[in-house]
Amino acid sequence: MVNVTGLLGFEHQAVTHLTGTTSLLSHAVAAGDGAMAWRLLGVIAAFVAGSAFSGYVIRDSTLRLGRRYGVSLAVESLLLVVAVPLLNRDCHLGVCLASAACGLQNGMATVYSAATVRTTHLSGMFTDLGIYLGHLLRGLGVDWRRLKLCGVIITGFLAGGWAGSLAYRGLGYQALFIPAAITGCGAAAYAVRGLLRPAGR
Repeated sequence: MVNVTGLLGFEHQAVTHLTGTTSLLSHAVAAGDGAMAWRLLGVIAAFVAGSAFSGYVIRDSTLRLGRRYGVSLAVESLLLVVAVPLLNRDCHLGVCLASAACGLQNGMATVYSAATVRTTHLSGMFTDLGIYLGHLLRGLGVDWRRLKLCGVIITGFLAGGWAGSLAYRGLGYQALFIPAAITGCGAAAYAVRGLLRPAGR
């Protein structure tokens, strides 16, 4: 949803696909467009900062419900909420905050899945899909669990993009309140769980 909002709104620029952002940065540098280069560098730096925060807070590659996922989800939600009014005023900081939220989300998923799952881009999923299709054509064994995971993530990304597109048409940048609410509810669920069940149990 965040990325579709980026494509439809933030100067038609994706906020989660840093390959494209880095390519645009290369072009801006080659064209001598310093202002655009700094803006793109800001988006990249914000994504990395979000990932760094996630790595600092979570610290472990084993998924355990007692970890500080609630903190990461709460900060992600807050970043998206604060981004909306900034984007409505055409302030580039809003793009950076949305990118930081995506970096935080991707970092959290990467840490707890031991780099098996990436939630903000699909290049790896489609690569795995192609590899497994190649294996099938050669009669080799296929990791069906991984293949199903690829299907779930690709489907989820498509569904989120579809929902984000419809939401942006009706709400504009306020569409970001939807993923902010989802992550905020996740953070609240962790907080309630922490109150009902002491850490370490």
